[in-house]
Amino acid sequence: MSCKRGKASPNPFTKTKLFANSGGFCQNPDCNENLFKTFEEKEIHIAEIAHIISVNKGARKNSKLTPEEKGSYENLILLCPNCHTTIDKAEDDFPTELILKWKSEHKNKLNNVFGIKKYKNRNEARKHIEPILLENRMIFETYGPNTDERYNPESTMPVLWLKKIREFIIPNNRKILNIIDSNYDLLNSDEKIVFESFKHHLHDFESKHIYNEESNGIQFPIKITETYV
Repeated sequence: MSCKRGKASPNPFTKTKLFANSGGFCQNPDCNENLFKTFEEKEIHIAEIAHIISVNKGARKNSKLTPEEKGSYENLILLCPNCHTTIDKAEDDFPTELILKWKSEHKNKLNNVFGIKKYKNRNEARKHIEPILLENRMIFETYGPNTDERYNPESTMPVLWLKKIREFIIPNNRKILNIIDSNYDLLNSDEKIVFESFKHHLHDFESKHIYNEESNGIQFPIKITETYV
C-alpha cells in the first residue's frame, strides 16, 4: 500500500486508518474487491492509496491545498489497483464529489454491517460489545503468543495467529472502537481515559501486524473488559 508523493504522502497513522476504515475491501461501491489475497504459503495485500484531489495535475487538481493537506486522511481513499488506475486515467469521469461519495457510502455500509449505532443506555452497548471482546479473548488464548506452542519451533501456530489477527482481531477492534466512539457520552471520566488507551493500543497493534513495525507499543488495556464484559 505505497504512495510516494513527497509531502503529499500519508503518514503511518493515516495509512493504518485508511486500511482499517476500508474493512479490507476496495472503497469503490461498484467493486468491493478483497484487498487481502491468501495463497498456499503466503498472504499479500493489493491495496493502493489514491488521492481524491490530485497531487499535481488533472481534472481533480486544486492548487489551494498544501501538499500536507493532499496527503491527509480526508483526501485519500483505499482502492484496488484497477480502480486506482481507472480514476487517475479518466479523471473527468471520476470527479472529486463522486469519490468522496464512494468513501462515505463505504463507511456507512460497514457501519450497517457491524450494527454500529447510538444506543439508549450502557446495557445495550455492552450487549453488542461483550461478544466481540469474548471472541478476541478466545482467539488470543487459543492461538496467541502465550500458548505452549511457542516452545515448538516447527509449530504453524504463529502463522495461524497472524491470520486470526488480520481476519478477526483487527476488524473486531475496529468494531469496538466505532461502537464506543458512537456512544462516547455513556462513558464516565475514568472510562474515557481507558478508551484513549485502547485507541492507541489499536493503532500500535495494527502498525505491528499490518505494516511490520518492530515496536510493540501500548498493550491491550484490560480495564476495558471491566466495563463491557
